[in-house]
Amino acid sequence: MRLRLWIFLFVCTGTIAHAQTQPVRIDVPNGPILVQILSQGPADTNTDLQVICLFRSSPENTLHGSLIETNEKLKGLLDRARKPNLFRGELGETLLISPPKGAMGAKKLLIIGLGDSQTFSVDRMQLVGEILYTEASRLGVAHPFFAPTILDGGVTRFATGQVSEQVLRGFLRAASIDKALKDAGASASPSVAALTFLAGAKNVSSTREGIEKAISAP
Repeated sequence: MRLRLWIFLFVCTGTIAHAQTQPVRIDVPNGPILVQILSQGPADTNTDLQVICLFRSSPENTLHGSLIETNEKLKGLLDRARKPNLFRGELGETLLISPPKGAMGAKKLLIIGLGDSQTFSVDRMQLVGEILYTEASRLGVAHPFFAPTILDGGVTRFATGQVSEQVLRGFLRAASIDKALKDAGASASPSVAALTFLAGAKNVSSTREGIEKAISAP
């Protein structure tokens, strides 16, 4: 009897602990495409396509936080690729990685360049949002995950809500263009049905406000 009770308590405790450690997922309503906010780092997501951003490949633009974690899981591949003669990190430049099996939960990792960090402005994120949609569609991924990784790239002068608003504006504009082409029978590319936007726990509220602004914009 004691053994059965101990096993029962062990299983229940383990189940509760697992539930408590699950990342928080929040749906943002009223958008033409389902948008979710997930409090999780890009190195830990389970998705067909994880998208992150990197500033120009120069010595002063060092990696922090989740970018370090991603680089470690890829055994230093980000460091090796971020060279002036390889991935320059210029605005709009892309690099698609298929992580080795078991390295990451994501099947593919797409990196979008942000250009120079010193002159960075959030307006650039509209282009990033457009690329996010079009590349996910081109790859046939209906539900990409996105992390702007601007804070982890060393730029801290913008609120996360400012960033998420501009990303969504570009993303939804690309979605509208895609819909117009499909309605005219001029596009056979798969549509993107949903987007999961990653944010740190303390930035979820600001990120949501930015996304809601983009959705409600005329």
